Amino acid sequence: MAKFLLWLILLVLCWPVALVALVAYPIVWLILLPYRLICVAFDGVFSLLRALVLLPSRVLAGPGRT
Repeated sequence: MAKFLLWLILLVLCWPVALVALVAYPIVWLILLPYRLICVAFDGVFSLLRALVLLPSRVLAGPGRT
């Protein structure tokens, strides 16, 4: 909601910039989408590595501790 209100203020103050932002936002989102997917993949890989590294300590801790 705050973004929409800020866009409305920008529309009142400088409507050409607001219209350019309205058109450019989806294009920028599409350009950045592959980087977001790469980030998700790296997050999964690092979570797997963390689980593998911490597995011995979890096994030695016993069933009562998480």
